[in-house]
Amino acid sequence: MANYKKKADFFDTEEGNDFIKALKTMVKDNSYYTEPTFSANSELYPDQLIPFVDKHVQYISNHSLVNPQHYLANLRIITKVRR
Repeated sequence: MANYKKKADFFDTEEGNDFIKALKTMVKDNSYYTEPTFSANSELYPDQLIPFVDKHVQYISNHSLVNPQHYLANLRIITKVRR
């Protein structure tokens, strides 16, 4: 996956699509905290809430050195709801 990450079209690849699918699966699973969070960009997000998937896709897009597999693994740990 690291080879594709450095290309501008990462999210057009199978690995990029798998990353997005994994995020969407997390949103559907109540075991993870995936509520929208504040965004200062009121033009793109009029209610000033950025959806979970959009937030993390933007992060990976802006940080090309981050390994998406490691990022996703850490995100699962961080957002896991512990009861």
